[in-house]
Amino acid sequence: MLEHCLKKISIITPIYNESKNIDLLINRLFSSLNQMDFDFEIIAVDDGSEDDSFSLLCASAKGRPELKVLKLSRNYGQTAAMMAGFDYATGDYIVVIDADLQNSPEDIPRLIEKLEEGFDVVSGWRKDRKDAAIRRNFVSRVANRLISRVTGVKLHDYGCSLKAYRAHIISGLKLYGEMHRFIPIYATLLGGKVTEIPVSHHARVHGDSKYGLERTLKVVFDLLVVKFLAKYFTKPMYLFGSFGLFSVIISLLSFSWMLYLKIFQDVSMIQTPLPVLSAIAFLMGIMSILMGLIAEMQLRTYYESQRLSPYRVSESVNFPKDSS
Repeated sequence: MLEHCLKKISIITPIYNESKNIDLLINRLFSSLNQMDFDFEIIAVDDGSEDDSFSLLCASAKGRPELKVLKLSRNYGQTAAMMAGFDYATGDYIVVIDADLQNSPEDIPRLIEKLEEGFDVVSGWRKDRKDAAIRRNFVSRVANRLISRVTGVKLHDYGCSLKAYRAHIISGLKLYGEMHRFIPIYATLLGGKVTEIPVSHHARVHGDSKYGLERTLKVVFDLLVVKFLAKYFTKPMYLFGSFGLFSVIISLLSFSWMLYLKIFQDVSMIQTPLPVLSAIAFLMGIMSILMGLIAEMQLRTYYESQRLSPYRVSESVNFPKDSS
């Protein structure tokens, strides 16, 4: 019991236009956390909401020092909002939960129990998901299987935001794009132990979903980056060299075929598309891919070498003045 009391839980909830859910969310979080033998803080990150979410959070924070509020200067997106919470969190354990109440705050103690067993990341699994069958559930299942196959980290539900982390596993972690769903993969790369447990899921009652099909394309692009960083970040020449060698082989085969047509079929080289196909298509493809990967590396260098973050906090509530 004493050991538990020495530990602290940080709850991070990104919020964007969730004014109808805030009071119930905060009350349920406090109700659940007050029953646990841990110190706790709740960090609500208002991601540039256009409704009165921030004022409601400020009202809820009065008389509740455990509730801390960050207001971002504009809508940066869920990943940046999570990063803000991570940067300001002081707990030994960190739990992220969406503000839409589709996940239950009452599941938080179960996540913490798994961390106490020695795991570094505990991911929620919306086993009985209450979302649109095709637009959300089917697309999500396909994406989860693709991510698991490409990365080798087997999880049923990467998209569930309800996850618990040991603080050290995300210390210094920088996230961009839609990368928050890939934290379990980063943890695995660092030698962390990752597991998942089924969590309850409910249909949204208030507000509108912020997710659309266009996010699937973003996830695919981010997955390519994660795969590159996981396998080639310290040895990029393995990727570039292999791709370059493949291109050289294709060029040689194309050139050989052109010579064959010229010598044995008396077909002029300019009568075939092979020279243009070899010289232009492959060159442009290689340059495009490599420029994209180099740009990703430069982006990380830009932010991390200057100790910058992909967000800016304009206001804070219940934080020490020297931390803002």
